[in-house]
Amino acid sequence: MLFSILFSAGMLSFASPDGSQEPLVDSLDAVTVTADRGVIVSRTDTISFNNSSDLSDALMSCPGLYVNDNGGIAGLKSVSLRGLGSAHTAIYLDGVKVGNLQSGQNDLGMLDFAVLESIVVDYAQNSLSLRTARPEFRMSPVSGNVRMHAGSFSTYLPSVRLDFRLSDNYSLSASSSGIFSKGNFKCADGSRRANNDISQVRAGLDLWGIISGGDMHVKAYYNDASRGTPGSVSWPSDDRQKDMNAFLQGVLRKRFTDVYSMNISAKGAYDNIFYTSSYGDSRYGQTDIQLNTSHYFRVSDNWNLSAAADLQWDALKSTNYTASRTSLLAALSSSYRSEKISADLALEYFGTFDKGALSRHAWSPSLDVRVSLIKGLDVLAFGRRAYRVPTFNELYYVGYGNLQLRPEDAWLTDVGVEYTFIRQLQNSYSMQLKAKVDAFYNYLTDKIISAPTEADPNIWAPYNLGEVRSVGTDAVCGAMFLLGDWKAGADLKYTFQSAVDKITGDYVPYIAKHTFCADIDASWKKWMMSIIWQMRAGRSDSYGNMPDWNTLSASLSRSFAFDRAGAMRLNITVRNILDCRYELSSGYPMPGRSLTGGIEYRF
Repeated sequence: MLFSILFSAGMLSFASPDGSQEPLVDSLDAVTVTADRGVIVSRTDTISFNNSSDLSDALMSCPGLYVNDNGGIAGLKSVSLRGLGSAHTAIYLDGVKVGNLQSGQNDLGMLDFAVLESIVVDYAQNSLSLRTARPEFRMSPVSGNVRMHAGSFSTYLPSVRLDFRLSDNYSLSASSSGIFSKGNFKCADGSRRANNDISQVRAGLDLWGIISGGDMHVKAYYNDASRGTPGSVSWPSDDRQKDMNAFLQGVLRKRFTDVYSMNISAKGAYDNIFYTSSYGDSRYGQTDIQLNTSHYFRVSDNWNLSAAADLQWDALKSTNYTASRTSLLAALSSSYRSEKISADLALEYFGTFDKGALSRHAWSPSLDVRVSLIKGLDVLAFGRRAYRVPTFNELYYVGYGNLQLRPEDAWLTDVGVEYTFIRQLQNSYSMQLKAKVDAFYNYLTDKIISAPTEADPNIWAPYNLGEVRSVGTDAVCGAMFLLGDWKAGADLKYTFQSAVDKITGDYVPYIAKHTFCADIDASWKKWMMSIIWQMRAGRSDSYGNMPDWNTLSASLSRSFAFDRAGAMRLNITVRNILDCRYELSSGYPMPGRSLTGGIEYRF
């Protein structure tokens, strides 16, 4: 019913009487609380998908992110930020949370990369917000694109998107994509990866609307996949997995007066995972229902107040156990903005109530300050408490779960300097320089770690045994030049991170001490080239140090314009040119050198 309310509100709140469209509400400039991330502070990065061939490629360009990949296009893909773990890293799609209370790991491969525009990495909220590209229309009320990419390991990646302009205020987008791959790449010993195939189909329907003083977006999405789960090279398996995900969500943003505006969003989702294994089949069905509201009050030109409340209900029915949880988040914040100083102070309450089990509560204060010293030079700092309740598997999985687990508790802090310089000497030439350095310190207590039980060392269970200190520095510099038909840019990124479990003295597995990324782009008229070099050094797992690795990838594309008929682009990408053999997770090799070519037609 809530989706009907969202849709009706948009239809009844048409544009102004003269037919013109009012500008959208930019709530981030005016307030502190947003519906998708609770309390927001200023330290964010935006990752563009322009030169990336898949989601993992894009995420790996951000040094502070660790991408867990079980090998190849069919492998589970999850992310963690600054050493806190994937269960601590929240994922949002178009302002609404993507949930998985079974394991706490959101598989990013479920999402359709072809329709996404960018990812916003929020370091204070420890979250990633993915955004779907809005439709663009020119002379025709219908636009879209058709893509077909194919490459190594019998991989085929078709996709199609159609956009329809329904009126001056509303548009509809329909999209579908597929992933079909054998995934049988060669390992370092010459053998081929087996049972690593995938067949996946994704489809989405998006309704976009502009209303008086705001906008709306309703999304329906479906994902269906069948894949092999090959296991590690030491313990290969013939297990299979089938995934089905479906959800309907809506977001409405509206400014009612100069003093008051509101965001409201809702979601209903169902996820089904079915494992076929030699140890016995199992099924997990999870239902997720969300209602989120945010309210903003402009007290003066410089001072704003805001309040948010999110209600979420999750239920899991599996072969092994059943569980349900009601979660409540409430936040109050105050925001101050001036020419030189911006500051946000907030207090957030988070509570979970599991059926037939204990409830858990936490208060999370946060403070963010940004000071502009001179034009283009800012100093900023933030501090926030983060709180992670154990997942359903950690609590209730029969033979493994531990009902005595305490939530993980962390404090996140950051101090940074940011510099931006833009200069336009003449109409055909411009230059932009940027640089920033951040020092961060994250301290996590009651970390949940699996360990042998006292009764039987062969049986493992989760315990609050870890105490992680993650300290490091992010450094980024970039330049962009525009001269006539030439455009060139470069981004250099480096992260030093020391993530140590203070109880055991061991480094957190897989977190690299040193991360480098260099991204160089150049374009001339209809040609475009991109080169990406990445390196990870100083990693370890539970058995000791892991080899350092680096990869070099390059892509080249050529566009062709056909006047009113649209445009076509040809693309070729070579990944891991030097054929480096490496693993992101121990025992799960990543592909060596691979080649992908594609064609895209836009109209």
